[in-house]
Amino acid sequence: MSTDRYAERRARALEASKEAGLAGLLVTPGSDFVYLTGHEADPYERLTLLILANGREPVLVVPTLERPLAEAAPGNDGVEIVDWRDGEDAHEVAARILRAGRYAITDQTWASHLLELERATADCLFVPAGRALPLLRAVKDEDEVELLRAVAQAADAAFADLAGIPFAGRRELEIAEVVRERLIERGHLTADFAIVASGPNGASPHHGAGERTIEAGDAVVLDFGGTRKGYYSDITRTVFVGEPSEEQRTVYETVLAAQQAAFDAIHPGVAAQDVDRAARAVISEAGYGDRFVHRTGHGIGLDLHEPPYIVEGNETQLEAGMTFSDEPGIYLPGRFGVRIEDQVVVTQGGAERLNEASRELTVVA
Repeated sequence: MSTDRYAERRARALEASKEAGLAGLLVTPGSDFVYLTGHEADPYERLTLLILANGREPVLVVPTLERPLAEAAPGNDGVEIVDWRDGEDAHEVAARILRAGRYAITDQTWASHLLELERATADCLFVPAGRALPLLRAVKDEDEVELLRAVAQAADAAFADLAGIPFAGRRELEIAEVVRERLIERGHLTADFAIVASGPNGASPHHGAGERTIEAGDAVVLDFGGTRKGYYSDITRTVFVGEPSEEQRTVYETVLAAQQAAFDAIHPGVAAQDVDRAARAVISEAGYGDRFVHRTGHGIGLDLHEPPYIVEGNETQLEAGMTFSDEPGIYLPGRFGVRIEDQVVVTQGGAERLNEASRELTVVA
């Protein structure tokens, strides 16, 4: 990515902070930091802080031993680098740069750094960036959408591999290991999570994977993903070990219809909560309303979960370029669960799915 792209992002972030009545934005290592600098600095007890403040050029405060890495980062051209040595008070160094005012500070900032900045600055107030600037990275550019599409399709290929392997008689943990292997083989750099929730475990939306042996007749919720070039995949499919029962089939078809209803509701200008309502209406009408126990979706990008959140009460209007999950589910305690999840991008005319894996009911051995 060009250095100009990072400069444009910083300029937009600073302009957004001005519009929010802030003196600037403070960014510590994390996804926002990578987005604005291209520098994948690790969070440490040593302070690293990007200062975007009204009326001055960007400043990056770094430990002296990290300065070479900061100077080499692709997006730091035009950023003044101020380093500090072990034994100095890094927060005092940052405080000397900050003018009086109210600043947004990124949500991934360590509490210890925030408390020390509060100590060192008598005339500054800090507010969460997630509240003050919630949509900082929500609208993706074309390059980001292509990265998300590529990693989603790699996850699709991993699911196609899984549909051809035997499940019955194997522990959830064994299948989870296969999931991770397939993600890497299909082009992921990291395989960050692999939910394999069989039978009654499927009624726990974030079960993970355990020692349970998968049996004939089980519904198995497979929710997995990882990263490629910094951007996340996240897909869920529910498969059936042998032919499903009539009830399992009914629940699956209800979730599939709810997912489609949510997708059809996505358009620029629509409130995020209205997409959630579209999915929830289908499930409620089928009599399972109290068994849909989570939001319909979450944003995705450099973070697995980021704004916009597709949930009741979120009146954020969707914009072209926003990317998020569409993942309704039904969970019957002690019995089974069903969830279907795709990543989608809002387009000028509606929405596009980034995942193309089959959503038809899948039977495995």
